[in-house]
Amino acid sequence: MTIFVDMDEVIADTFGAHIAIYNEEFNANLTLEDCKGTEVWKMVPEAHQESIRKHATRRGFFKNLDPIEGSIEVIEKLSEKHELYIASAAMQFPNSLEEKSAWLDKYFPFIPWQKRILCGHKHILKGDLLIDDRSFNLEMFNGRSILFSSPHNAFTKGFERADTWDEIAAKLL
Repeated sequence: MTIFVDMDEVIADTFGAHIAIYNEEFNANLTLEDCKGTEVWKMVPEAHQESIRKHATRRGFFKNLDPIEGSIEVIEKLSEKHELYIASAAMQFPNSLEEKSAWLDKYFPFIPWQKRILCGHKHILKGDLLIDDRSFNLEMFNGRSILFSSPHNAFTKGFERADTWDEIAAKLL
């Protein structure tokens, strides 16, 4: 199979990073549970929303993310069995191109640069499977799609879903 795997909220914990940065900057106690079903920026006072929206434009944001639990081990096994590509809409934040590449070098060195697609719209992808946290990316994909659970998509319906990388392994390995 040809498998495409998104980065943000699928293998890299951007959601948790937004919350951690917000809590540190504003001495707040925002939690993942507080943001269930929505975006982090929507759950803070209006005066703080712009700050959260700009996190992804900061140098170092994407380079310093934690990997999603289990993603490294399962991706490595999948890449041994299938044609696996990392596909991330990196063009939205120009700093992220270099930082996402460095992050992949650190945590996923077994995925060579030739199998990293840092793109705009994902509707250009042609393959068998897309694993993504955003339903709009899955809607445009012509193969099988798996919605990877993230707090923001907790109430999204209509897609095959996986809550963890162990669940992905059970489906695909």
